[in-house]
Formats: sequence, structure tokens, C-alpha cells
Amino acid sequence: MSAINGMATFDAFMNTMARTGFGQPNHMEGTSYPMTRFTQNYAMMNSLYRGSWITRRIIDIIPKDMLKNGWKYLCDINPDEINLLQRAQRLTRLNKSLLKGLNWGRLYGGAAGLLMIDGQEDELDQPLNLDAVELGDFRGLLIMDRWSGVYPDMGLVTDISSPDFGTPEYYQLGDKSQMDLQRVHHTRIVRFEGDDLPEWERLAENYWGASKMESVLEELKKRDNTSANIAGLIFLANLRILKMEDLGQMLSGTNAKVQANLFNTIQSQNWLQSNFGMYVMSKDDEFQSIRTSFSDLDDIYECFMMDIAGAAQIPVTKLFGRSPAGMNATGESDLQNYYDVIDQEQHAHLTPILDKILPVMFKSTMGYIPDDLDYMYNPVRTPNDKELGEQVKWKTEAIFGAHDRAIISDRVALKELRQLSDDTGLFSNITDDDINAASDKPSTPIPPMEEEIETEPTETEP
Repeated sequence: MSAINGMATFDAFMNTMARTGFGQPNHMEGTSYPMTRFTQNYAMMNSLYRGSWITRRIIDIIPKDMLKNGWKYLCDINPDEINLLQRAQRLTRLNKSLLKGLNWGRLYGGAAGLLMIDGQEDELDQPLNLDAVELGDFRGLLIMDRWSGVYPDMGLVTDISSPDFGTPEYYQLGDKSQMDLQRVHHTRIVRFEGDDLPEWERLAENYWGASKMESVLEELKKRDNTSANIAGLIFLANLRILKMEDLGQMLSGTNAKVQANLFNTIQSQNWLQSNFGMYVMSKDDEFQSIRTSFSDLDDIYECFMMDIAGAAQIPVTKLFGRSPAGMNATGESDLQNYYDVIDQEQHAHLTPILDKILPVMFKSTMGYIPDDLDYMYNPVRTPNDKELGEQVKWKTEAIFGAHDRAIISDRVALKELRQLSDDTGLFSNITDDDINAASDKPSTPIPPMEEEIETEPTETEP
């Protein structure tokens, strides 16, 4: 709709005679999308998570896969330091806390984790000073969902160089009663946000996101109702019909005693059939058994399964734990799309969290923060033995090829081979001494093998 010279004009299709198009009285135009904001219904979210196994899988599956294979550090640190970091990660139960935060962020639309640093309990309202973090100070994360212990203040971070720009500058932490709240600076908080929202809706959610279930709820209702109706139809799979003469007259024109006798007779017939497999009736009566076919219900049910899987961005094979259906179906394309979703979720939601946690963990574990601190996520998909063998083959051939052509030295080749151990588990026994003892200068290129030329035998003169 637009306005020309003060007059409202419509740019839409309509056919009044056929009652189709914009504003016409038909089923399509009766559709509306009211603002519901289910995210704010805390009791419903709790009920869904506790009572619906599909809801629990929708919330839990993606965070578990985001953290399943962890990450590896790209900075210049030795294996012993990596072991110390992994030990600190294990002792602080960091993965468990991250999983909990990601789950509550997806379920409630928002959650927060407080960086627990020993000796700084009275400095929570001050910006985090990494230089003040001593060895062993990092104690992990304290996770709270948006409804149970963390309440953003109205003031926002205005420093455009801060990664927290546009989010609350301070948070009030405490219990549900809000009787004993502690003011905490944003540098000590990691945010687990739900689905992104437009700015005004984000304000309505108190600077949090939307629950993942808000966009899935309608599809969940359809699937649950379909499943319940299919279960109800099972009781109607075999209908038994007894045709009796003058049944209507007996029910309407007789007294209660006659009607009671009729009901007792029918009940006795049911008992007789159940116990002896026979049905006794008058010669003028008629008995029929009708069987119901459910041949098309599986197709209908699968349609609703696919809809809810699409809304949740989780393949049917993973969400419902079933094998791919159809001729030559492998599910590989669905899983590849799912792995792309995991990669996107890691960079959008997990990376900002680790960017805050890892410097603290480095300072607490090793006493310093590397200048080149960086990391990357390990692949979510674990290759099978055949795929792993092929991967090792072409990677090692590439290294050997570069070495044989004098592009890299013995020392660099050994380093490359040992680096493969992170992905393949091979060459992990190559030690630092082996690498240091190897030559650091490329050797003479090995010439390619000459192909044998077949020659025909020459005839000799007698």
C-alpha cells in the first residue's frame, strides 16, 4: 500500500468474483500471524523441556555437537602447555558449563556465565584486569539462565572497540527473590544468546534473544497431534459391527429394564467372543468385522517429521534417530548441511564466549597470554577407517612429494607429519629431538622415474 496525493492505493492482486487475492473472504486471507512472544512464557518452556523428548533433543543436540570435538590452538605453544590447558579445562568443568549455558540460551533465549576468579569476589563491579589474574585463579563459569539469577541493567556499552558494544554494561546477579543482588561488570560476563531478533524485539526481551522453540512450536504441535491421532486410530483398526432388528425401537420405546437387559446381552456377547472365539446371536442378526488400512499414514507422519526437522535445522536421521528412507538414500547431503549449521553456530555463538574465556584460562594456567593466541574448531564429523586411510594417504603423499622435489627440508617434513597426528593419530611418536636432529636444508631433488620404453626386437641376418 502506498499514498499518492493523500489517497491510499493498493499494489496487490484481487479477483472479487472468484473471491481470491488481497482482502477477499477466503481461507488464505483468513490467515494471520499474531505476536505471541512464547519466549517470555517461562513455565511453558520448562514444561516443554521436561515433558517433550523432541524439545529436549532440539535444544541439546546442536550444543553437544558444537563442543563434541573441541578446538585446537593455532598459537606457538608446546605440547606440554597444551596438556596443562586441557587439564585446567577438565578440572574447571569448562565443557559442562559451556554446554549448560548453550542449552539455556537456546531454551530460554538467554543465559549468562560469570567468570569465577579466585580473590576477586569483591571486585565484580570493576572491569576485569587480566594482569591481576594469578596462576590457578580461574575456577570456571557460574551459569545462570535469564530468568534465574541474571538481570541486565539499562545502560549499554558505548565503546565501539569493545566486542560487547551494544549490550548491557552491568548485570545484577542474585537469586529469584532479588533480595541480595551483586552488580557485575560486563567484562566478567559471557553471554549465551538465543535466536537473533530485530532491535525493538530485542529490547522487548531485555537485550536477550528468542527461544529456539518459538519458531518450532507450531510444527511441534502439528507433529504431536498427528502422532496422538495415529495412536488413537490403532484402537479402530478392527471394528466389529452387530446389526440387530428393531434396535432403535428397543432403545427409545422400552423401559430402562429392557434397555439394561440389552446392554447386558451385548456385554455377554463380547465376553463370549473374547474367551471362546465365537459370537452367539439370533439368526436374524448380522455380524461384520471391518479392518482399517493405515498404508498412507507413514507418508503423512513423515511430512510432519520433515517439517519439524527443517524448523529445528536438524536432519530427521539425527533428530528422530532413524535411518535414511528411500532408494539409494544415505543421508550424507542432509548431514553435510547439518555440519554447515554447526560450523555457523560455533562461529556465531561459541567464538565470542571463548574469546573471553581463553585469555583468562591462559593467564591462570601458564602465567601469560600468547601474542598470537588463536584457535580453530576440530571437525564435527569423525571419518571412518576407510576415509581416514584415504586422508592419510593423500596428505602424506603431498608431504613426501614436496620433500622429494626439495621444496621442504627433512625437518619441515617431520613437523608436517607430526602435525597430522592431531587429525589422524599417526606419526605422534616423532619427538622434538627427531625434528631438531633432522636437516633444515632441502636435499637434492629426486628425479622422476623414467618410463620404460618398449622396443620391438630387430631381425638379425642369418
